[in-house]
Amino acid sequence: MTKRVMVVTGAAGGIGRAIVQRFVAAGWQAIGWDKAPRPADFPRAARYQQVDLAEPAAIARAAAAVRADFPKLHALINNAALQIAKPLLETTVEEWDAVHAVNLRAAFLVSKALFPALQAAAQAGEGAAVVHVASVHALATSANIAAYAASKGGLLALTRAMAIEWAPFGIRVNAVLPGAVDTPMLRAGLARGHLQGAAVEAQLAELARRTVNGRIGKPAEIAAAVYFLADESQSSFMTGQPLVVDGGATARLSTE
Repeated sequence: MTKRVMVVTGAAGGIGRAIVQRFVAAGWQAIGWDKAPRPADFPRAARYQQVDLAEPAAIARAAAAVRADFPKLHALINNAALQIAKPLLETTVEEWDAVHAVNLRAAFLVSKALFPALQAAAQAGEGAAVVHVASVHALATSANIAAYAASKGGLLALTRAMAIEWAPFGIRVNAVLPGAVDTPMLRAGLARGHLQGAAVEAQLAELARRTVNGRIGKPAEIAAAVYFLADESQSSFMTGQPLVVDGGATARLSTE
């Protein structure tokens, strides 16, 4: 089989970068999309496209460029996310729409735009998969993060709907639901004030104590779960499923 090809959105962030590294290490041709310029330490073996996922025209152009160079696409990872930490009553329509444009609408548009390349890989018998990176906030959430939680809940519903509609084409669609993972987004979200302690490290320690495993996750651990769902040889009988990777956080009763 020819070299497998994947696209991941939000590639410049903590989890996105780890996903690229995981696929490159496994011999895939990785293509990263992100609104930010290419990071200096981005894996050299991977391609990079600067794409504003809030702009449908930008998605269409980037997808056309991928399909021109790679008619067959074996995995699409919709990972990009925007988080606005504000009380619901203080969240503006513009902020709500901005979160949903990146977290949910972009997954819909990117998947549609790259569908022909995914279908081509499936028809060739090489496997094709979409993995949405959702969040445990799709299942259980907390205060001051409503727009993000709603968008991730929608992404989980989209996973099920796409799995049903795209199964006849041989394309599997699943989701990874990360819990607390040490990324810049997590650290920025600590400003919500839902954890004890003024210093970031103290808040991270408190968050770790609330996790069954007693620690927060690493981006590479989420990347491994994403790779499992994307790789046809490991998860060929899985579709429409949420894979929770949260150190056991959602296993514990909140009243405990």
